[in-house]
Amino acid sequence: MGFLFQQIMKTTLRLLIIVCLFNKLSAQTTSVLFIGNSYTYVNNLPQTFHDLALSKGDSVIFDSSAPGGYTFMQHSAYAPTIAKINLRQWDYVVLQEQSQMPSFPPAQVATDTYPYATRLDSLILANDSCTETVFHMTWGRENGDSTNCASYPPLCTYNGMQERLRESYLQMSLDNHATCSPVGAAWKHVRDNYPAIVLYNADQSHPSVNGTYLAACVFYASLFHKTPIGGSFPAGVPSADALVLQTIGGATVLDSISLWQSTGDIPNAAFNSTINGSSVQFNNTSFNATTYNWDFGDVSNSSQTNPSHTYSSTGQYVVSLTASTNCKSMVTFDTLQISNLTDVSSFTKNNFISIYPNPAKDILSIETNNKVVGAIQICIYNSIGQLIITKLSSNENKIQIDVNGFNNGLYNIILYYEEKIIANQKVVIEK
Repeated sequence: MGFLFQQIMKTTLRLLIIVCLFNKLSAQTTSVLFIGNSYTYVNNLPQTFHDLALSKGDSVIFDSSAPGGYTFMQHSAYAPTIAKINLRQWDYVVLQEQSQMPSFPPAQVATDTYPYATRLDSLILANDSCTETVFHMTWGRENGDSTNCASYPPLCTYNGMQERLRESYLQMSLDNHATCSPVGAAWKHVRDNYPAIVLYNADQSHPSVNGTYLAACVFYASLFHKTPIGGSFPAGVPSADALVLQTIGGATVLDSISLWQSTGDIPNAAFNSTINGSSVQFNNTSFNATTYNWDFGDVSNSSQTNPSHTYSSTGQYVVSLTASTNCKSMVTFDTLQISNLTDVSSFTKNNFISIYPNPAKDILSIETNNKVVGAIQICIYNSIGQLIITKLSSNENKIQIDVNGFNNGLYNIILYYEEKIIANQKVVIEK
């Protein structure tokens, strides 16, 4: 237990270091325009998002165009909306369709929604080709859409309506080479797992303060690639509920970020590493990026895609990777512990340790060579740094871990041998 507590404390310290570095690099101001209707203006989603971002050290300026009930078709010809698109060079423009329209039959959505989503996206890019269009996946009504249930049965239930909204917003993101902010997916997770948290207003359609805050958490993770955990929350949201909404809002985005963002142009920075004594091989798993800048934490850097680096002394190093396009950059961090590994110096990168398959579905295997004598401590953390499982091997060279109970997403596996880190690898769990 003492060893485990020590590792948890080390992980907490690493996360604090990373948060501080993130805050230092977040000084620039991000501009966001919200285009929607009452789902956007009820409880003032743009302001809620602004306040959350500010509490996390990120500066945001925002504006909105959100007349009640407005559709993409109406916005695409609405002079105030077009004027706001052209007001400045926005970093992001969020598009939220009328709440029912994307849930209608596919043929109807293809006629009444998709063309106007494309028209708005074209107006956005004509103003500034570096602006990223972000489609705001909304939520199904609490008990489905009773007004349209008879003509289209999938709308008779919340789940049926939610599934159609998900399909349509992902299709719009794909069609327009844009990003999706999966508020509706997070909404469903809260409904399914925390039914006591009220997300709806009394009309069973518009968001409660909780619902708006959940949306803000999803947008924060979508646009900044950081967890909203620890951020501020509005009056009226209990602190325990706020933590749940922060956790789910962030994890919905960050654990499946390629699903929501691989069709757009926001660069995602991600990597894993293999430590062999004082040498580290970095594996770049970023996407949507064209250039890279590595800072190894010891006044050394590299622009290679998958660099290797040898440290001259033992210690703890915070490594950063900046993934960039011509328009945007994203940064990620990891903390490496470089120790004196003279007792395992003969290990090679290829035959020392193998963690497979990656992605994993049912069973994750960890295999070592016969130079390991004694137990290995295995710690698995989720994408927000929470310890999910710890396991002590029993001198075997192949350890298998059942991951059927894990949620889909990105996990960090750290192996300790004689209290030294011998492997630090990220693995994707996909069911």
